[in-house]
Amino acid sequence: MSENKPQAIIIGASQGIGAELAREFSARGYAVGLAARSGDRLEALRAELPGPAFVKVMDITRTDEAMAAFESLIEDMGGMHTAVINAGTGLPNRDLAWAPEKATIDLNVTGFAAMAGVAFRHFVGQGRGRLAGLSSVAALRGIPGNPAYPATKAFVSNYLECLRLNARQRKLPISVTDLRPGFVDTPLTKGQKGMFWLTPAPVAARHIADAIERGKSIAYIPPKWRLVATVLRHLPDSIYSKM
Repeated sequence: MSENKPQAIIIGASQGIGAELAREFSARGYAVGLAARSGDRLEALRAELPGPAFVKVMDITRTDEAMAAFESLIEDMGGMHTAVINAGTGLPNRDLAWAPEKATIDLNVTGFAAMAGVAFRHFVGQGRGRLAGLSSVAALRGIPGNPAYPATKAFVSNYLECLRLNARQRKLPISVTDLRPGFVDTPLTKGQKGMFWLTPAPVAARHIADAIERGKSIAYIPPKWRLVATVLRHLPDSIYSKM
């Protein structure tokens, strides 16, 4: 049990934004559920957190097993107040080899939808909750050398909107937050060129936690990326294709 603290479960908590978000929520007084494929990393993270933390090893591309593991983690914690689905990948693939495309789709689409479904059904059952998912500013336009990443992040944004509308139709106080980070300093961005406004992961985690607690529908991380998003949305294809 989590001693009457609000419970936050983070899917994809072993490194990067997910690990920093676990630290942030723990510092804010939450009991934290940590889920990812790497049990060793999760145990190391649990050992450093100031508050109660629960670990569940799962691979969300193995959807049936992962859904059962997620439900088991909720039970272990005595409930769930907040769910953050952070697990995701993006592999450069200019030549469209199928293996990296499939890996990205399996994780960012199929795995994401499976985890979102578990969280949403739980929140509907208890009549309230906070669900958040990591999309990206990249969801707004295509990337020629990495087609699956922006396409799958567009799926994440649209899927979250569907769940938000579903909750509103049910007249339930379930907030659904579409998190759209810009460039964040994580293992996913290491060594990549052309990045600007690179945000340290702990700073991104603070902005993310704030957005979730405020129940925002869409949150750019950090907020100044809304300017970039506005430009991207309105940039003519004739110009964007030359960038």
